[in-house]
Amino acid sequence: MNWRRNWRIVLLVVLVVLSGVALFAPGGSADTQPAGNATGNATAGTATGSDVTNLQYGLELSGGTRLRAGLVGTTAEDVDVAGNIGAIESAVASDLGVELVDVMARPGGQGSQGTVEVYSENVSADAFRSALNAADLDGSDATIREGLTQATWENARDTLRDKINRGGLTGGTADLITTPGGDRFVVVEVPNANRTQVLDLVGDQGRVQVVASFPQETDNGTVQREVPLLTQGDFQRIGQPTEGQGANPDFIRLTLQQGDVAQNFSNAMNEFGFTGEGVDNCRWRENPEDPGWCLQTVVDGDVTYAASMSPDLARPLRQGTWAENPTFRMLTSNFSEAQNLKINLEAGALPTELDIQSQVYRHPSLAQKFKPLALLTGLVAWLTVSGVIFYRYREVRVAGPMLLTAFAEVWLLLGFAAAIGLALDLSHIAGLIAVIGTGVDDLVIIADEIMQRGEIATDRVFKNRFRKAFWVIGAAAITTIIAMSPLAVLSLGDLQGFAIITIVGVLIGVLITRPAYGDIIRNLLLDDQD
Repeated sequence: MNWRRNWRIVLLVVLVVLSGVALFAPGGSADTQPAGNATGNATAGTATGSDVTNLQYGLELSGGTRLRAGLVGTTAEDVDVAGNIGAIESAVASDLGVELVDVMARPGGQGSQGTVEVYSENVSADAFRSALNAADLDGSDATIREGLTQATWENARDTLRDKINRGGLTGGTADLITTPGGDRFVVVEVPNANRTQVLDLVGDQGRVQVVASFPQETDNGTVQREVPLLTQGDFQRIGQPTEGQGANPDFIRLTLQQGDVAQNFSNAMNEFGFTGEGVDNCRWRENPEDPGWCLQTVVDGDVTYAASMSPDLARPLRQGTWAENPTFRMLTSNFSEAQNLKINLEAGALPTELDIQSQVYRHPSLAQKFKPLALLTGLVAWLTVSGVIFYRYREVRVAGPMLLTAFAEVWLLLGFAAAIGLALDLSHIAGLIAVIGTGVDDLVIIADEIMQRGEIATDRVFKNRFRKAFWVIGAAAITTIIAMSPLAVLSLGDLQGFAIITIVGVLIGVLITRPAYGDIIRNLLLDDQD
C-alpha cells in the first residue's frame, strides 16, 4: 500500500485505536463531568460509569431523580442604577418589607440600563415601582416582569452544582434549559438517588446565619432582641462534621475571616452580654418564651439549634484576644444536620427559593433494562442496513468496507462520548442510529457514482467520480448541520442531545470516514499506481 496516498485510511485506523483506548483503558475517559456540559439538557453530566467500558449514562439508562424548577423573584429592567448600590438595595428592601439579602441591584454596562431584582413572591408591579421611587430611582419607565436575570440563573445553577458535588451525589448536575415558549428552568438530575435525597440537598435555599438572641431592657420592659451576626461569606475555614461525645451535641468547627468580621463578632458578644451574664445561659429548649442569651443557628429562617456561650469561648472574647484566632463550634441537633450545614456553608446559599415544577424518579433496575434494549436497537439497525447493502451490490469487496466504515463511525462517536464524559441517554442513542442511516446513505452515493458509470480504468477517473459524489455528500452534510444547529444551541431538553450527536457524527463522516472509504474502494478496484 502506498501510505502517502492512503493517509486517510491510516488516520481512520489511528482514531479507531484511540477511541478504543477512551472506551476501555483505565483512566482513558473523563472521570468527572465538565461543568456546563455541551448538551445543556437534563441528561448532561448525570452519569455513572459502566463496569466494562468508560461510557457513562444519564438518568434514562442509569436511574435516579430529576427535578425541574423555576426561580422565585421579580425583575425591574431599564433602571438607571448608579451611585451607592448598598443604599439602593436597602431602600428597596425597606419599602417592600423584605430582607436586605433579598434585593440585588446591578448597574448596566456601556449603553445599557441596570436592573433591580427582588427574590420574593407576591411583589406587584405597582409596589415595585413605588420601592424604586423610594430609592431615588425613576420607576415610571422601568419594565417590571416576573423572572430573574441571566446572572442570577447562572448563580443558582453553579450553587446547585456545588451542593451536589459536595453532597456526594456522584455524577449529578444542574443545567439551565429554555422551553420553546421561552420559559426558563433549572434541571437537577442525579443518578442512583431517590427524590428524598435530592430534595434534602437542593430543595431548600440553604441560607445559613448565626443570630445573637438576647434580652434587652427598653422603656416598655424587657424584650428579646435578635441580631444577625454571621452568614456564609464570613467564614474562612469550615471543618468536618464531628459527632459529639456522650451528651454533647454534634458540631462543626468554624474559623471566621480575620479582620473586621472577627472583630465585629467579638465586639457584639461583649456588647450584648454574652461574655458576662450570658455565659451558659441559653434556655431556648426549656423556656422558648424566655430563652436568655442564645447563639442561634438559623437555616432558611428556621432556628435549627441554639447554644449557650461557653466559658472557654467567653474568656478570650472578654480579653480581646479571640479575634487573633477566631475559631468556634457551631452546634447541631444531629450528625446529618451537621453534614447539611457544612454543605450549605461551603456551597453558599441559592439567591432565591426554587419553585419546583416537576419531580421524576426512575428506579435503577428499570433504567438498566433500557441499556440492552438500546444496544439491540442499534444492532438491529446495523444488521438491517447490512442486509440491504449486500442485496444491492452482491459484492463483498464493496459492501464489506461500507459496513465496516459505518461501524467505525459509530465507534468513533462512542469514543468521543467516553473521552469527554458525555452521559448517554436515549436521545443520544437515537442520534447514533440516525448517524448509521445517514452515514451508509452517503457511502451508497459514493459507491453508485464510482461503480455504475462504467469501468474504472485509471486513478484519475476514480478521483473525478469520487469528487462528484463528495460534493453531493458535502452539500447534504451542510444542510444537516444547519438544520440541527438551532436544536444544538437552544436548551430544548432531549432534542439538544440528539442534535449534537448527529452533528458530530456528520462531521466525523465528512472529514474522516467518507474520504477513508474512498481510499479503500480505490485500493480494491484499482491496481496500486503511483
